[in-house]
Amino acid sequence: MTGDLERTAVKAASEATAARPKRARLLYVDNLRIALTALVVLHHTAVTYGNIPAWYYTEPAEDGSGLLLDAFVMFNQAFFMGFFFMIAGYFTPASYDRKGARPFFRDRLKRLGIPLLAFLLLIRPLTTFGGYADLRATFAERGESLPYWIYYVASWDAGPMWFVEVLLVFAVLYALVRRRGARRLLASAGETGRAVVRAPRPLRPLAVVVFTLALALATYLWRFLVPGGSYLPFLGLPTPSFLPQYASFFVLGVFAYRHGWPQTLSRVAGRVGWAVALVATLAYLPVVMTAKEDALSGHGTWQSLVSAAWESTFAVGVVLGLTVLFRERLNRQGRTAAFLSRHAFAVYLIHAPVLVGLGFAFRWLHVPAAAKFALVAVLALPLCWAIAYAVRSLPRADRVL
Repeated sequence: MTGDLERTAVKAASEATAARPKRARLLYVDNLRIALTALVVLHHTAVTYGNIPAWYYTEPAEDGSGLLLDAFVMFNQAFFMGFFFMIAGYFTPASYDRKGARPFFRDRLKRLGIPLLAFLLLIRPLTTFGGYADLRATFAERGESLPYWIYYVASWDAGPMWFVEVLLVFAVLYALVRRRGARRLLASAGETGRAVVRAPRPLRPLAVVVFTLALALATYLWRFLVPGGSYLPFLGLPTPSFLPQYASFFVLGVFAYRHGWPQTLSRVAGRVGWAVALVATLAYLPVVMTAKEDALSGHGTWQSLVSAAWESTFAVGVVLGLTVLFRERLNRQGRTAAFLSRHAFAVYLIHAPVLVGLGFAFRWLHVPAAAKFALVAVLALPLCWAIAYAVRSLPRADRVL
C-alpha cells in the first residue's frame, strides 16, 4: 500500500514537473561550481604553507606571509563549503522528482558512494604515503617498526571527501522526508492527480535577516558541544563545528529550487550582500585580532557569539553577492568553461594527492610562504584538471564523476 501511494505521489509530481515550463540549464551555477572547486584546491594549498596544520602535508610558515594564507583560509571556511551544500540541495528536488525514492537513492549511492570508496581505498594511500614514510623513519630511529597496515587503519578518514560523506547522509534524509510526505503530496494533487506548482516567489529581505540570525544562534549554541577546531576521527570531519551551516544551507538550496529564488534575486540584493559581508568583516577584525584562539572557538564566550555572527553574516552576504554576480556576468560557457565544469567533481576527488605530490616535489625550495603557495597553486590547478580528464576518460568513469 505504501509503495503504491509513493508511486502515485511521484507520478503526480512528475506530471506537475512536465506541465511546468522547462528550466534552462543554469550555466552560472556550473561556473560557480568551477570557482568553488578551484577555491578548494587553493584552500588546501594555503593550509599546506600557512600556520594551520590540518592537511596531509604541511610546511609551517616561517615568515609573516603565512598570516595572509591563514586569513585566506578563514574567509574561505566561512562560506565556501556551505555554498557547495546549498548548490547540492538546489539540484536535489528535481532529481528526486524525476526518479522517485528508490532510483534516487541508488543514483546517490552510485554518484557519491563509489567516489567515496575510490578515495578511501585507492587514492588515500597515495595521499598519505609521505606521512607514513616520515613516521616510519621516526619509529626506526627508536629501533621500532611500523607496519603499513597499522598506519593505514589508524589514519583512516574520508579526507576532503568528507563533503561527499555528509552529502550522502543529507540525500538519504531528504529521501526519507519526501517519502513520509508522499501522502500529503497526493492529497495536494486533488482530483486532477497533479501536485501544486508554485510560481517563482522573490526572497524577502526579512526572511534573509531571520535566517542569518537563526544560523548565528544555532552555530553559537552548537559550539558549546562542538567547538571550532574539533575533529571527528574515522568519519574524518575536519570542521564539525560548521554542521549547522552545512545542514541549513542544504535545506535552503532545496527551498531555493522550489521557489525559484536565485532567478528572482535583484542586482541590489547582490550589492547589499557584498556590502554587509564587508561591514561585518570590518566589525569583526578587532575581535579576531585581540581575542585568544580558544575564546573564538566556542564554550559560550561572547567572542564565540561574535564569531558565529560574523561567519553567518559573511556567508549569507557572499552567497548572495556571488549568486547575483555569476548570474548577471558569468551566465555563459565556451568550450573551456564547459570542460572545466564537466571535470570539477573529479578535480575535487583527486586534488589531495596532487597537492601532496607537489608539496614533496618542492620541499627543497626555501622561499616565503606566500610565494611558495603561489607557485604550487599555479601548477596545481591545471594539473588537477588534466588528471581529472584522464580519470574521467577511464571506462564508465564519466557515469559516476
